Amino acid sequence: MFQGFYKVRFQLNDVVGRSVMYAHAGKLLGGNSAFAHIGTYQEEDGTVTVEVNTVRHNHDPNYKAMAGTDDATLIARGRLDGGLYRFEGALNEVPGAVFKSVMTPINDAIVPVFGAVGEGGIVNGLYSIHIRLLDGVDGGLTGVMLLNDGRILGGDASFYYLGTYVSSKGRWKGEILNQEHTQATGENSIFGGHEVGIGFSGTCSSDGAEMEATALAGKRSLRLQAVLKLMRKA
Repeated sequence: MFQGFYKVRFQLNDVVGRSVMYAHAGKLLGGNSAFAHIGTYQEEDGTVTVEVNTVRHNHDPNYKAMAGTDDATLIARGRLDGGLYRFEGALNEVPGAVFKSVMTPINDAIVPVFGAVGEGGIVNGLYSIHIRLLDGVDGGLTGVMLLNDGRILGGDASFYYLGTYVSSKGRWKGEILNQEHTQATGENSIFGGHEVGIGFSGTCSSDGAEMEATALAGKRSLRLQAVLKLMRKA
C-alpha cells in the first residue's frame, strides 16, 4: 500500500525540488524549507492518484515558487516501481509543463513511540518549524513537522525528522533524531553528514508551539530555539 513516510524528489520541466511526505488514510501532509504540501490520494488497482496544494510558510525571497505562484495545485498519477513510487502529472498554474516525482520510503519505525498527549496538550497536525541557532552560531533550518499523539515525523529538502514527545497543560517535551536524506550544503551544512540527536522542551497552544533544545551534531553541542505554527489539523 501507498501509505507511509517518504522523501520526495520532484521536477517541473528542468526545475528540481525535494521534500518529505506522509501518506495515511487518504491524506497527504508534508513539505520542505519553504512550502507545506497538503493534499489527498486515492489508490485503485495499483494506481495512486494525488491532488496536492502548496502553501508557503517561509517568506524568504531566496526560496522561489516552482510554479511561479505560492499557491499551486498538482494533479498526478503514479505506481509502485521496484520499491519506489513514480508519478507524472501537471500543475494547474503552469499549462503544458510536465511534472515528475519519485517517492522513496523512509523507515520511520526506528524510533519507538513512547509519547502521550493529555488535556491542554499540543494539537495533532502539520506545523511549519523555524529553527534558530543560539550562542552566536550562525545558521538555522526551516521545514515542516507532523505531530500525532506523541509521534514526530517531518523534514525539509535535505533532512528528515523522527521523534516522540509528551504534552499536557500547555507544555511539551521530547526527543528528535535529525538525519540527511539528500546531501546538505550552504546554510544547512552545520547538521550535514551527522545523525543529530535533539532533546527539547517548551510551551504550546491551540495554534502553535515554541521550544528550546540542545542538539548533538557529531562532537559538537548546539543550543537552539524553534517556533512552530499549525498549518493543518490532522
